[in-house]
Amino acid sequence: MLEEIRISSLGVIERAAAEFAPGLTVLTGETGAGKTMVVTSLHLLAGARADPGRIRAGADKAVVEGRFSLDGASSAGQVRDVVDGAGGELDDDAVIAVRSVAADGRSRAYLGGRSVPVGTLSEFAGPLLTVHGQNDQLRLLKPERQRDLLDAFAGAPAQKALRKYQAVREEWLAARAELADRTTRSRELALEQDHLTASLAEIDGVSPLAGEDTETIERIKRLSDLDSLREAADTSYAALTGAGYGGEAPDGAGAVLDLLGTVRAALSGSDDAALRSLSERVDEAATVAGDIATELGSYLSDLPSDPSELESLLLRQSELKTLTRKYAPDIDGVIAWADEARERLAGIDTSAEGLAALQSRVAELEESLAAAASALTAARAKAAGALGKKVTGELRKLAMGGASITVDVSPEAAGDGEPNPVTVDGAPRRAGAHGTDAVEFRLVAHDGANPLPIGKSASGGELSRVMLALEVVLAATEQGLTMVFDEVDAGVGGKAAVEIGRRLAALAQRHQVIVVTHLPQVAAFADTHLTVGKQTGKGSVTSTLTALSREERIAELARMLAGLGDSDTGRAHAEELLEAADSDKVTQTGAHAGT
Repeated sequence: MLEEIRISSLGVIERAAAEFAPGLTVLTGETGAGKTMVVTSLHLLAGARADPGRIRAGADKAVVEGRFSLDGASSAGQVRDVVDGAGGELDDDAVIAVRSVAADGRSRAYLGGRSVPVGTLSEFAGPLLTVHGQNDQLRLLKPERQRDLLDAFAGAPAQKALRKYQAVREEWLAARAELADRTTRSRELALEQDHLTASLAEIDGVSPLAGEDTETIERIKRLSDLDSLREAADTSYAALTGAGYGGEAPDGAGAVLDLLGTVRAALSGSDDAALRSLSERVDEAATVAGDIATELGSYLSDLPSDPSELESLLLRQSELKTLTRKYAPDIDGVIAWADEARERLAGIDTSAEGLAALQSRVAELEESLAAAASALTAARAKAAGALGKKVTGELRKLAMGGASITVDVSPEAAGDGEPNPVTVDGAPRRAGAHGTDAVEFRLVAHDGANPLPIGKSASGGELSRVMLALEVVLAATEQGLTMVFDEVDAGVGGKAAVEIGRRLAALAQRHQVIVVTHLPQVAAFADTHLTVGKQTGKGSVTSTLTALSREERIAELARMLAGLGDSDTGRAHAEELLEAADSDKVTQTGAHAGT
């Protein structure tokens, strides 16, 4: 439920705030006062596209803030998951959503105190808030919107069938694409197969090891200067140990290790503390010298003794360079290329048997798709009759007693050039993303009339009532939605207006309903009445949002009736209208409690 809204610098609204209660809230006011801006603000909180042209003249940005309570909402768990996923926090089981629109077109969104993408606001508001305006009535004329409404009414059976259909369709389309690719590119694939086979044979013939090219270069460098390397290492080893690596003692001074031993003995035997402390450092030096001697010995032992090894390494280097010229800059890249080539080769099958197996797979998937499409059609057809009856029942409560709605579910035939037809029940159909059905709402305007598509048979006022009837029916299984209607009563009056007010009040028994209206017959049914006032200053217009007391409501209803707010006749008429609506709501409440 929407508990509170704050609007800043949006349209004619400089700054306004209002608290909302459960039940039916109406917004009234003179034309141009800014009622539509309240609806626009809710659209923004629902993640709609931001229009910088809506920013109040002279302002840098417009800001809308809404506080939504999750208490009692059937979708509360889903909404909490969205808030948690965004890193936001709840405030006493309520969530604060904020949307700002800058004059340069930049838009920012916040949810539960965290900055979020605008799309997250859509995920958050989707289960909580629905906003309907005259554009939504126009969308009702679109076949895809009618199909979505039918699926929403059908509930779990249709949703499950649709998910199964979409999963099979995805596999089927992928298999069809692969079959077409193999069929049209068979020669190209065969050439690619031969190329990959030959390349892998060449690489496998060399059998390169990871990092081998770098190691080979190092060994070649070493072998190219083998004599000087051996002399340097052997001289150093002899200087440390007193004997060459081959065992011969060099001429000259004694070994470093022996000399260090002499120094250590001399120092440690001294009575002077300072000299004795130096012996520890000599120990460290002897340890380091010993380690160096060991490493030199290992180095000398690893030096090749076979003169032909350099020639072998040069030949190996040539083989490796052949691979790196063709496949990758280094041997590690060559190995990676070979791995990818093996995977690609495993996926290429140009044999007749492979093509036949793929054709069989496509046929099997098409059968599964046809079965899934039939199941989806059956779920929709079953729900279509019930939806038509329920909406017809609502229309009769909206002063359209002779009218009825039928929901037609028919096969959507595959037209000429259809890229993805599927045969269902012996006839080719268009395998669309949402099934193979065409869904159409038809209106029988009066007894004896032929059913016609609602776009051809419904007037503006009738279309408003059809949409309201659909909302009443679809909302019956949920609890705690905030439903906003912007001039849903456009094009109606008299008894029809009273019936719209009555049905909105009935809908408000289960949901919070907010209605922008020009009709006093609708406004009289409100539990909360807000008026949008207009104040004209020097060169600007400012709107205010005010909750009305009962006396103020009477005056506002009188104004709406015929501009008679200051007359006794107007006030009497308004009071009579208000009392009649109050009495009707009491009756509705009792009937609702008894069901």
